[in-house]
This record gives sequence, structure tokens and C-alpha cells, in this order.
Amino acid sequence: MIRPVTRADAGAWQAMRQALWPETTGEEHATDITRYFWSGDDDAACLVADSPDGIIGFVELSIRPYAEGCVTERVGYLDGWYVAPAWRRRGVGRALVTASEAWARRQGCREFASDTPLDNITSQAAHQALGFVEAERITCYCKPLVGLAADPAHTPSP
Repeated sequence: MIRPVTRADAGAWQAMRQALWPETTGEEHATDITRYFWSGDDDAACLVADSPDGIIGFVELSIRPYAEGCVTERVGYLDGWYVAPAWRRRGVGRALVTASEAWARRQGCREFASDTPLDNITSQAAHQALGFVEAERITCYCKPLVGLAADPAHTPSP
């Protein structure tokens, strides 16, 4: 059964987030989950896959004004997608994505997008099996801007 996440699911959701994004601390995951429940943001959702054993998967969704390869300005986005290892290859991931697409349609979206790291071949195959078409490959860069606060030209005016 696929349903919206509830506060009672917070512990299981956090554990699965930690498995999906291990580089993020438990405290950061807990903060994100708390923020989700307090935000009331209609342009974000989390759906969970429920079984008699408890929560076995989740998706985190948002509405974005842009996504690579999309032409509309309101795009449903699959921000996170996780299924517990024992439940993979049983249709749980497909059910989560199908429910995600329905959520995006209800939000007025005509397109649905996602991303995955270049080295995650398993995720790429799962996306393609569900009808996603690769739109673009990019390498992103980031450079910290050091010393701006000390530069009078970059000091905000009062």
C-alpha cells in the first residue's frame, strides 16, 4: 500500500533516508523530517510503501520550476527514491513511482523528472524500466567564495 508519510513513520523514514544518503548526518535527516511536517508545503510530498512488516520504501517529491529536458515550468520531481533491499525487484519501486506520477498530475504537472549519479547504473536501469528517458548528462562544480564578507564592495548595505 502506498500512502502519505505520517509523523508515526518518522523513525523508519529517517533510517531509510540514512541508507539512501549516508553522507548526511542523522541530525540533518531528523531536521529535514521535522521541517517537512511543519512546512505545510503543498509543492512537496513524501509517500511511503507500507507492508505488514512496516515501512519498506519511500519517495520524496517536489514541484520544480525547471528540470533538465523538460519544457514546462511546473515539473513534478522525484527527489529521493528508496526501497529496502529485501523488497527490491518486487514492484514496490514501480508502485511508488506510479503514485508519485499521480501526485504530480494532481498538482497540475504535465512532466515528471528525476536524477541519479552517473555511477549509479542500477538506479539508471530502474528509471529507464519505468519509462524515464535520459535527458542530459552534466558534471556540476562548486567553488566556495572566500573573503566576500571582508570585501567592502560585497558588504550588504544597512
